[in-house]
Amino acid sequence: MLNTILRTLGFDVEPDSTPEDEHALEVIARVLHDMPPDDARYVAAFAYLLSRAAHADHHLNDVERQAMERLIAERADLPPDRARLVVELATEQSMKVRGTQDYPITRAFAQMASPTQKRALIDCLFSVAASDAAVVTAEDNDIRRVASEIAVPHEEFVAIRARYRDRLAVLHKPASPEDVPGE
Repeated sequence: MLNTILRTLGFDVEPDSTPEDEHALEVIARVLHDMPPDDARYVAAFAYLLSRAAHADHHLNDVERQAMERLIAERADLPPDRARLVVELATEQSMKVRGTQDYPITRAFAQMASPTQKRALIDCLFSVAASDAAVVTAEDNDIRRVASEIAVPHEEFVAIRARYRDRLAVLHKPASPEDVPGE
């Protein structure tokens, strides 16, 4: 799929020309070739981390994908079709290398980002996770890990998380069997 996307963008790639061990940031940043390299890597890391949080519950729905596309378009000043492509690549890479590159990419982001950008990332991660009406525990835990890995102070993490309090699944009473249709 990656090669198909790259060919669509006009890159001359041959089948299976992307090595399995190529760093996910480089794969994503490649489609941002018209940006300065450092900016392209920043956007790639940002998109990858959005995808990481969205996939924390092992499910990515259209609402989360649309939220990611909107945030990438806004934050990177990209047209919607380009933001969609970045999200597709970030999603593909996140699923492909999850677990092996999550921490290195998060650390790379930490080295590139200012404290303000780090806080903005955490807010965006919660925004994506909350886009489908609930931030489930797996998403909340993964966002907490990212905050720790990029050295967002705990009190700042808690302040950001508090803005999404009404969407935190852990704070909501589970539905009783009589509240669930069909049970």
